[in-house]
Amino acid sequence: MMTDLLGKTLAGTFFHAPALGAIEVLKDALIEIDAAGRIAAVRRSSDTGHADARIAASRAGNLVTMSDGRYVIPGFVDLHIHAPQYPQLGKALDVPLETWLQRHTFPLEARYADAAFARRVYEALVADLLANGTTTALYFATIHQEATRVLVDTCLEQGQRALVGKVAMDNAQQCPDFYRDASTEAGLEGTRSLIDYVRAHPQNGGGLVHPVVTPRFLPSCTDPMLEGLGAIAGSYGCHVQTHCSESDWAHGYALSRHGVTDAECLDRFGLLTRRSILVHSNLITEADMARIAARGAGIAHCPLSNAYFAHAVFPLRAALERGLRVGLGTDISGGPSASMLDACRMAVAASRMLEDGVDPALLPDRRGRSSSRIGVRDAFHLATAAGGDVLDLPVGRFEPGYYFDAILVDTDAPRGTIRLFPEFDEPEDVLEKIVYTASRANLAAIWVGGRRIAR
Repeated sequence: MMTDLLGKTLAGTFFHAPALGAIEVLKDALIEIDAAGRIAAVRRSSDTGHADARIAASRAGNLVTMSDGRYVIPGFVDLHIHAPQYPQLGKALDVPLETWLQRHTFPLEARYADAAFARRVYEALVADLLANGTTTALYFATIHQEATRVLVDTCLEQGQRALVGKVAMDNAQQCPDFYRDASTEAGLEGTRSLIDYVRAHPQNGGGLVHPVVTPRFLPSCTDPMLEGLGAIAGSYGCHVQTHCSESDWAHGYALSRHGVTDAECLDRFGLLTRRSILVHSNLITEADMARIAARGAGIAHCPLSNAYFAHAVFPLRAALERGLRVGLGTDISGGPSASMLDACRMAVAASRMLEDGVDPALLPDRRGRSSSRIGVRDAFHLATAAGGDVLDLPVGRFEPGYYFDAILVDTDAPRGTIRLFPEFDEPEDVLEKIVYTASRANLAAIWVGGRRIAR
């Protein structure tokens, strides 16, 4: 039975992907976790002193050993979640983005004026995400101050590492009367108030939850709102999250209103920084890529929701080759799954479709975009170490100084969906089968900062 690992040494086999395309198998390794939940040491079986360290940990009563068939991987980093949309997960995916927002999503998000409703949804959402192995989550909330604070409280209560943003949206031409900030200043003050609430929270002394400046996207915000949010991000040193060039409609809106692309417009307002996360970015140009790379901003690639709303496949391989920092997001509820494993699978599939093409009427050499595919190693990296890098948080890999945010995978779980054959499956094959075939039943334990999370 796995427990809290603060001050313990965990022995077994670990998988992580500290670099794109490279998997490191730490077979029969020791990982020492300190009292603050960070990794103090990683001892490979070939390291001098490995055996002595194991003996010392055992004698001190601090050795925890994984049984056969169990492996540990880093916890997943989900770079894009609309927390209030959880009740409509798996619904209303058959209409265009702008219709989906006005007819379904905005009415649902307006209900979060009721803090009791918010608590009921958010408690279920955070618990389900943790059970799915999402140890770090980047959340859009709603315009409501009290409900957004409930989300902050819930993450702290359940022990999930999170970044939470009160959504800012004041453009009367694009936002319905029943769901938008009362004024530009009200939206800005609400953003400042939430930042102060998160940073002064008595249960957040360890910095488990961070505030995020959150302009929903360019259509929902007036120029004064964008200017004010850029100033807040600069003065508070906060993360920024917003949608960027998601669909033909959204991308075209920026060009029509501002005369420039989303990325250039965000840059003009001070919202494109090292701590910015641009969601989707499917239609970014070569110039946008250069600008984003120069600013050090990150991209949240959401392959599942892109299939429904983007009208295009994000050029992931091209972005990576140009030095952009990219991680993965589920985009609840534009994406119909709360599992980062599903996001990994779709990221690989979407890249293959982009490379091979999808129109059978075209000849093979004209059907796709060459050199676009990624593999399972890449997807696993994006969902773990790369996500941590995008957020500038020490999570997603097993290295000294990083938080021990991790998942125990039981490949022999009675109701699990992984089937291993020792005579055929090498260690990296095991990881590939975990990414492609694991289900929630295979995730036997979740740790955040070395603490076992109930599931």
